[in-house]
Amino acid sequence: MSLVLPSEIVVERLLPTVRAMLAARLRERGLTQQEIADHLGVTQAAVSKYVSGRATVEERFRENPRTAATADRIADGLASGSMDGYDALAELLELIREFEDRGPICELHEAEMPALRGLGCDLCVRGVDAEVEEERDALASVREATRILATAPGMAGYVPNVGTNAGTALPDAADPTGVAAVPGRIYAVDGRVEVPANPEFGASRHVATAILAANDADPAVRGAVNVATREDLLAAARGLGVDPLEFDADYDDRGERLRGLFRDRGVPPVVYHRGAFGIEPITYVFGETAAEAAELAANLVAAAEDSA
Repeated sequence: MSLVLPSEIVVERLLPTVRAMLAARLRERGLTQQEIADHLGVTQAAVSKYVSGRATVEERFRENPRTAATADRIADGLASGSMDGYDALAELLELIREFEDRGPICELHEAEMPALRGLGCDLCVRGVDAEVEEERDALASVREATRILATAPGMAGYVPNVGTNAGTALPDAADPTGVAAVPGRIYAVDGRVEVPANPEFGASRHVATAILAANDADPAVRGAVNVATREDLLAAARGLGVDPLEFDADYDDRGERLRGLFRDRGVPPVVYHRGAFGIEPITYVFGETAAEAAELAANLVAAAEDSA
């Protein structure tokens, strides 16, 4: 993985694009190439390249209306004499700040460094802090969980028709937006587990509901994976010393009913229901993180397969 600073994107891609746009606008306003060069701090040869359209520009920046508006303001100010270099720089820095906060610079930065996806703007705008690290850890845990599920032998046979998901909640999560999970769920296709996308916060309602209920009763439990309820899986859990806890399948007030159940009985590693009309039987496997829950689920599947 290459390390790319957002400042590199600014210098190598945004600044040349803005200079080319400014050169063209200043030329339209009657300035000579030398006057334009003096304003932009470049050579006359560079200005010639800009105004002739031979300069390489980043279309993502050039086509953005905020870039065009900034270039127009700076060009008007420099051409009329109402703006000096200090004012022009202030306008440009404001544009850069906007683009770094979930804007085109952030998009390009994350494209250059995929590990930043979903966190790049927080890192650049807020810097490294506890909240950013917690978000990163939660997302990483779900990614690890998906790798475990996708590679565990026999796991595809335990993916329910509605799909599987894996989630990890932030320590202070109050609703599903504080739970990282996989958008669109995980499905079994031709005997293999398919993960459709990278994890995001707020991507799951059902798994998040179970995690939040468990976390209210036991703050150490912040992760879960859902699989199909099967007798061999439940027997495998008992064989490993885990006593699965059954609950009512009804969706109405499920979060509150689970909270009450967990307050009375604690949060066991395996909780299941046997379904109802229009509701597929589902088992939730809990852990401190999604990765820990996925590891337990893989072990349960392996034990169930071995006993078959």
